[in-house]
Amino acid sequence: MKTSGKILADQVRKIEESKVFSIRSPNLPTWCPGCGYFGIHQGLNHAIQRLGLPHHKIVVVSGIGCAGRYPFFTDTYGLHTVHGRTLPVSTGVKLASPELTVFAVGGDGDGLGIGGGHLPHIARRNVDVNYLLFDNSIYGLTKGQPSPSSPLGFKTKVSPQGSQDAPLNATLLALAYGASFVARLFAGDPEGIANALMQGIGHKGFSFFHVYTSCVTFDKEYKTWDHLKQWVHPLPEKHDASNLKQAINVALEDQFSLGIIYKRKE
Repeated sequence: MKTSGKILADQVRKIEESKVFSIRSPNLPTWCPGCGYFGIHQGLNHAIQRLGLPHHKIVVVSGIGCAGRYPFFTDTYGLHTVHGRTLPVSTGVKLASPELTVFAVGGDGDGLGIGGGHLPHIARRNVDVNYLLFDNSIYGLTKGQPSPSSPLGFKTKVSPQGSQDAPLNATLLALAYGASFVARLFAGDPEGIANALMQGIGHKGFSFFHVYTSCVTFDKEYKTWDHLKQWVHPLPEKHDASNLKQAINVALEDQFSLGIIYKRKE
């Protein structure tokens, strides 16, 4: 019978042999322990590794907030830009150097708040950028305000009476704006993230990844790990990802189903 030390040593050896951390930079992530961003990071790293993408031909673009730190933790080129401007900068990078694989990363505050006006235009232009929206429904870096995706009545330190604004549905917005590839994912499933990213990266056009995640520091009531694990579930097997009307219906009626919601026929 193996001892715990032997089991741990075997796991470390397997990780080293897999070279799963080859995409990681020497800078260790500074997110809070238990943050869902670690799972997203792992999923993206797996996708890059499995596709064999050359690191020097990848650019990761971020805005502000907790996700803004992302480029520092990845062994690729990166741009840490300004609040809400992740998508226009990503567009510029891709147009200037079409041979690059471009990832835009940002939270729900950055992407649906001050940066929300850029989503319709990159979608309608179908720029070949992969956009990961980290949606924890709260402003984490600025200490817990409600975000554009927070539910009605969501109470925080700065909204003790509860949020008065109806939440935005990021998946539905992307579909309405004309995104040609839309997936909804869960930070607690890095393997699912990796598989969806591999498909989206291969798609020639704008790929939108709506990733549900948690903020363990400032949200103890809504998108907790326990709640998300209960809510999320796979798309029905009969779902036709090439059918836009069906995709919109799923986005409206089943907001916690996961998988490839829509992929435009090429």
